[in-house]
Amino acid sequence: MLYPIMTSSRFVSDLSGIWKFKCDWDGKGFDEKWQDSLLSESETMPVPASFNELKSDPKLREFQGWVFYQRNVTLPSFVGGQRVMLRFDAVTHAAKVFLNGELLCEHKGGFLPFECEITGKLKEGENLLTVAVNNRIDFTTLPVGRPGGMFSRDGEAKKDEPFECNFDFFNYSGINRAVRIYTTPLEYIKDITLTNKITGSDAEIFWEVEFSGKADSCQVEILDEDGKIVASGNGLKGSAIVKGVKLWQPLAAYLYTVRVKCGDDVYDEEFGVRSVEVKGNKFLINGRPFYFKGYGKHEDTFPNGRGTNLAMNTKDISLMKWQGANSFRTSHYPYSEEMMRQCDREGIVVIDETTAVGLNFQFGGGANFGVKKFPTFDPKEGLQTFEHHKDVIRDLISRDKNHACVVMWSIANEPDSYDPAAYDYFAPLYELARSLDKQKRPCTMASVAVGGKPKDDISLKLSDVICLNRYYGWYIDGGKLASAEKKLRAELDFWAGTGKPVVFTEYGADTVSGMHDVNATMWSEEYQVEYYKMNNKVFDSYECVTGEQVWNFADFATSQNIVRVQGNKKGLFTRDRQPKMAAYYFKERWHQIPDFDYEK
Repeated sequence: MLYPIMTSSRFVSDLSGIWKFKCDWDGKGFDEKWQDSLLSESETMPVPASFNELKSDPKLREFQGWVFYQRNVTLPSFVGGQRVMLRFDAVTHAAKVFLNGELLCEHKGGFLPFECEITGKLKEGENLLTVAVNNRIDFTTLPVGRPGGMFSRDGEAKKDEPFECNFDFFNYSGINRAVRIYTTPLEYIKDITLTNKITGSDAEIFWEVEFSGKADSCQVEILDEDGKIVASGNGLKGSAIVKGVKLWQPLAAYLYTVRVKCGDDVYDEEFGVRSVEVKGNKFLINGRPFYFKGYGKHEDTFPNGRGTNLAMNTKDISLMKWQGANSFRTSHYPYSEEMMRQCDREGIVVIDETTAVGLNFQFGGGANFGVKKFPTFDPKEGLQTFEHHKDVIRDLISRDKNHACVVMWSIANEPDSYDPAAYDYFAPLYELARSLDKQKRPCTMASVAVGGKPKDDISLKLSDVICLNRYYGWYIDGGKLASAEKKLRAELDFWAGTGKPVVFTEYGADTVSGMHDVNATMWSEEYQVEYYKMNNKVFDSYECVTGEQVWNFADFATSQNIVRVQGNKKGLFTRDRQPKMAAYYFKERWHQIPDFDYEK
């Protein structure tokens, strides 16, 4: 799905702003046909943003069910004769869209875009747009909900209560990303797929254009950053040579523009030329061994929640570069397209992850204290996410396939990957991802250390890169760094023998900003530094370790529970982006580690 941009043939109208909002507390909204007329007794609500923390109402913060958003829309007369689309970048987790009371479309999945065609459906003057949003989570949704939630002691839900998070971040909900109306000619460019082959100092750029009609001609021009045409060609499918190509490099981005003209439609796609490959136990970018330095992150800011925050995106990337970081993982869902486009421009390397988190009923994602165990992949009692998981992979790769910043697909975070039934669940998903991605990026999943032995982890068979979430010194041997180090080395001895590259995609210790202790005890800033020093010393002694992404970039909100102090405090930065001691430690470390050819 192409990102909506203005060109000589396309018009875009952003519907961001203050909308009417009403919570369907009693589940009567559809019976009373709220979508048919202006909402009575409504509140104001900004779009895009999460609704949870924007009103001083604890009930609304924790609410699961339907809420209704509404506003009037109109279009100028000059768009007449064009195809008109209504696009939602993300509605969490399910949506029903109505125009003047008519149901236009429905969508499931809270972190990827969808759209409805409204050509010929807009009447003159104002039109009533209503979006009903449902944020319930259960065994069929990604992320996954479960009875009692992740940290429950009884593992059971009370009668008629919604499922709770089987994941360790807050269920921020609503119209979290932009809503736009855009137009195209009636015959239009539906999609563009770009790949490249680098040979010496030149690169061949390949394109495949999907066009809705029969194009008499399709012209493709490749422009450099100065706007100069450096190559061109014709046809819906073809290639052209860029002489003396400038490669997209980590922290040194260069972007070309591929301009496609088919029929009356024009679309510009920015594109970075680079190669990605796994060779032995190395991860290569542009043929050189790359070392991941960075974080797991969350789209989590106050008071936006998971709502798009362009200013904070810019601040976060600035802090990454201040520290010498070069990468992050979109834990645990696809991030906004604005962030992906900015990473293309800034040279930030991205591991792009699906919404598949909480696919583990054996331990609830890492910390379930409940007495009842659930058979994760049992077809009757367990997960019912497989078909939806396939849809998420299709939509993610369709959206992000041309981003130079994306170097690897993460199929899931911390699933029950030791379950004998996990292979049959995940093998088709890996196969699907590999079949869809023309760039043939590596595929992985972030594996957790609870539920089995490394030799039983399906990552051995399925993943091109072993990505590990490990907490030796925190959840394992917390406060006992010497014994934690021995256990970490013992596990890495195994992974080193697999011949695959290893990236630590999570490791960290909860740390309360401002808490200090001479003896470096748990939760203190001193302990966080000592914890990272121990782990990094181990990483540096294993050639197979090709990256370290700490958990987490910044503190973030979670559900209320007994092991979280007003959220997860593992950030190197506080939620408002103030540095802890560990942020300075990594600033010194990462500036000494080169992005390429890191010597162990």
